Amino acid sequence: MSLVLRNLQRAVPIRRAPLRKKMEIVRSILGVQKFDLGIICVDNKNIQHINRIYREKNIPTDVLSFPFHENIKAGELPQPDFQDDYNLGDIFLGVEYIFQQCKGDEDYYDILTMYQKEKQVLEELSRRTGTRLQPLSRGLF
Repeated sequence: MSLVLRNLQRAVPIRRAPLRKKMEIVRSILGVQKFDLGIICVDNKNIQHINRIYREKNIPTDVLSFPFHENIKAGELPQPDFQDDYNLGDIFLGVEYIFQQCKGDEDYYDILTMYQKEKQVLEELSRRTGTRLQPLSRGLF
């Protein structure tokens, strides 16, 4: 299925091809290539706005995820009955925030891809289990 990558910000130049390639690798590793996924790149102002609306936190952040399916146990993939339901949802990347957190010797696209995945998995697991898990890399970027 498709990976939709949208860049709705101008604060940080985004090279879509390297980001798309790495996200396709992550999808392959996780075995979710048959699902649609939306990745939306936004600036600090927009990620802060979304964070305020959905999490009641009036600060910019790195990643916000909005799963398409609900009531799925941690570690399980959805088992859709219809083709249109092969969708994982949308991930908003606060690329300006992530870029500001990167150390000078790090590859921005590596950080953008892997940190986003780590955060997404932990947020989803926390949501489903009622816990507040944080990435081990918290504070490093």
